[in-house]
Amino acid sequence: METTLRGVGVSHGVAIGEVRHMGTAVLEPPAKQIPAEDAEREQGRARKAVEAVAADLMARGNLAGGEAQAVLEAQAMMAQDPELMADVERRIAVGSTAERAVYDAFAAYRALLAGAGEYLAGRVADLDDVRNRIVARLLGVPMPGVPDSDEPYVLIARDLAPADTALLDPTLVLGFVTEEGGPTSHSAILARALGVPAVVALPGACELAEGTVIAVDGSTGEIFVNPSAEKKAQLQAAAAERKAALAAATGPGATSDGHKVPLLANVGGPADVPAAVEAGAEGVGLFRTEFLFLDDSKNAPSEEKQVEAYRQVLAAFPEGRVVVRVLDAGADKPLDFLTPADEPNPALGVRGLRTLLDHPEVLRTQLTALAKAAEGLPVYLEVMAPMVADRADAKAFADACREAGLRAKFGAMVEIPSAALRARSILQEVEFLSLGTNDLAQYTFAADRQVGAVSRLQDPWQPALLDLVALSAEAAKAEGKSCGVCGEAASDPLLACVLTGLGVTSLSMGAASIPYVRATLAKYTLAQCERAAAAARATESAEEARSAAQAVLSGE
Repeated sequence: METTLRGVGVSHGVAIGEVRHMGTAVLEPPAKQIPAEDAEREQGRARKAVEAVAADLMARGNLAGGEAQAVLEAQAMMAQDPELMADVERRIAVGSTAERAVYDAFAAYRALLAGAGEYLAGRVADLDDVRNRIVARLLGVPMPGVPDSDEPYVLIARDLAPADTALLDPTLVLGFVTEEGGPTSHSAILARALGVPAVVALPGACELAEGTVIAVDGSTGEIFVNPSAEKKAQLQAAAAERKAALAAATGPGATSDGHKVPLLANVGGPADVPAAVEAGAEGVGLFRTEFLFLDDSKNAPSEEKQVEAYRQVLAAFPEGRVVVRVLDAGADKPLDFLTPADEPNPALGVRGLRTLLDHPEVLRTQLTALAKAAEGLPVYLEVMAPMVADRADAKAFADACREAGLRAKFGAMVEIPSAALRARSILQEVEFLSLGTNDLAQYTFAADRQVGAVSRLQDPWQPALLDLVALSAEAAKAEGKSCGVCGEAASDPLLACVLTGLGVTSLSMGAASIPYVRATLAKYTLAQCERAAAAARATESAEEARSAAQAVLSGE
């Protein structure tokens, strides 16, 4: 009998296949004492296991490239955290086995983070994965992982660690469904980069029986269990129609009546550039520069190393626009040489621009490197600051850019409600705004973007979030300046139309989403987008907003 479930769609496309569950293993080692003379040997075992896991994560990152590489390199650093390793060795010294010491040390650190209000829930999930990998290696048991199968399947898991998501084989894994996670979690972002249909935050996903046939609609978040032949045909026809529309839509982003909406790519470094170029990106709307700083958490990269990396990305878009976000460190992206270790609430503490203003030499080096990287290139360089709260922040950043001799447009990210509410004030100091809808939703609704339990509040269709987008876009228009969106909201084709209707002037997303957004925008006039935006804002919930916009655009 066909039944329908609903989660949160995070990666476009339709997948129909049999359920296969993520492998599991018992990874809690027994608590037994070792004689004192064995302590040194056990400490050696622990160190070797940690180094092996870190090397494996780095290797997986190198294979995956792009955004996945930065995520996995951060996990490798987590595995080698000196304070954690010191705790492991202390526990072994008083009689624990290597595997039990690792398990208990990580549990203590996990409890510490959870006690801080779970603002680092995404880091906790990654921490659990690192712990499991080390303990599995010490116990000599296989790591829970993607099932072996000769036939394509739909993967079901409680959650997927970045290390698993990054190397999924799209020829075998038709799509995936998780019980936990949110629309802006690492796995969701990586699924979009892979082009694998995915649904997250689906209650009861793990109760679906092995071998059950399901259909996954990654656009709507719907799961059809035991779909009828008619439903399968309907979904496949819709998928074929989307594919034809994608192939037919080429060139710059625009509505059907010619209103231009540049479609830009979010990139994490040079490895992401080929996919962006292939997708027809008109430039880069968000160049995350953190990847360079993750190689060594104790030291900033040299100016020369930064120049080389930045130039590779800038050179790929001649006559295009490349928007670079300066280092966004802090919260779930801590760096030993920059971020405080004892903040009670890091997400509301010293992060983003606040960190850089506390360490002006790091900001100065990055801005100087960007200036040198752009020399002689026919590219429109724009540089923006993360976590701008008010006009004083915007002025401090613009002053730093000028002092570094940077010939570029200076901008501010709108990720904090205060920046949206006072956007006109901020625009007295900078030349453009860029809405980071992931963090803007997190701070508007006090809902951690990595916590599946509050995923409804992370939904970018929430009318209150649309109101803040509208405020920012209206302020930019009044000042004769631009206002783009670089958060994950831009990757939703229907929402892209609504954002255009709200007055957003450009959209930036993962490369895999660009064809979907281009094809959808080309179907509607600017006036239709504006009516859809007004209808969405007039509702009381994300679901109502989505339905109202859909009704307007479908002519209902």
